[in-house]
Amino acid sequence: MVVAIGFEGSANKLGIGIVKDGVVLSNPRHTYITPPGQGFLPKDTAKHHREHALSVLKLALEEANIKPEEIDVVCYTKGPGMGAPLVSTALVARTVAQLWNKPIVAVNHCIGHIEMGRLITGAQNPTVLYVSGGNTQVIAYSDKCYRIFGETIDIAVGNCLDRFARVLKLSNDPSPGYNIEQLAKKGRQYLEMPYVVKGMDVSFSGLLSYIEEKAPKLIESNAYTPEDLCFSLQETVFAMLIEITERAMAHCDSNEVLIVGGVGCNKRLQEMMGVMASERGATLYATDERFCIDNGAMIAQAGWEMFRSGVVTPLDQTTCTQRFRTDEVEVTWRS
Repeated sequence: MVVAIGFEGSANKLGIGIVKDGVVLSNPRHTYITPPGQGFLPKDTAKHHREHALSVLKLALEEANIKPEEIDVVCYTKGPGMGAPLVSTALVARTVAQLWNKPIVAVNHCIGHIEMGRLITGAQNPTVLYVSGGNTQVIAYSDKCYRIFGETIDIAVGNCLDRFARVLKLSNDPSPGYNIEQLAKKGRQYLEMPYVVKGMDVSFSGLLSYIEEKAPKLIESNAYTPEDLCFSLQETVFAMLIEITERAMAHCDSNEVLIVGGVGCNKRLQEMMGVMASERGATLYATDERFCIDNGAMIAQAGWEMFRSGVVTPLDQTTCTQRFRTDEVEVTWRS
């Protein structure tokens, strides 16, 4: 029986989770929320993580009813993510590992999402759509590697949605993307906007510039409501993502699709993907906000898999990197 604790802090969510042989024992997190219309800066986010690290750690241990001596391995997010928050969280993980005299494992954030998705849903070998504030990738496993079949060539889909939420001055509580989703449910009129799919890759920056420029005038003239624009933006970007996901599924002859990452909580994205999967005779797997949104348990789960396959990170190599691609990791725990 292996018990793993995971520390996640690559963006505005600090999460610490504990996993015991595929069972999530605890998964508390604390989110740094900024005023409407504002994003979050790396230095302020890192400060938030430092201030809340001990309280979240204490809560994780209490909820799991686990003592430090029962922990077998400490896992932390190496990257990708925002530099300062990554470093502040890694510092806590390194300190805990040394205080408790435990081995440490550096985990790829993206693979954390994938392994948590596989654990929770039971998906065996799915084509994965990974969509979040900082990442947009279509991924499939092959020959000891999670291979990227397509990705954004500029900004991530979550970043696109978040930045449009700032234009509309939407609240960041619980998240900008969630509030866009709620408004989109009331949208009735579709605004055609740039649809940019380039082979297996997508581009959102031009689409975002277009809607940022048009939105104030369209709303002021009563031609479109904010709800209409949120609806139009969602429909367009999600259709782009489903197109490249279906193409990857066809290439891999896959009958499973798994959505992971913070944007993966979106019910409309799940609905659209479900229609595509059904038409292909495939199965859709998705999770809710407990496991889609950045959390410590996903890092614990991926680290647990790595540790059981013999992977341990030497303390002098427990660094962080803002750029850590999914396909750079050797997947030693899958056959």
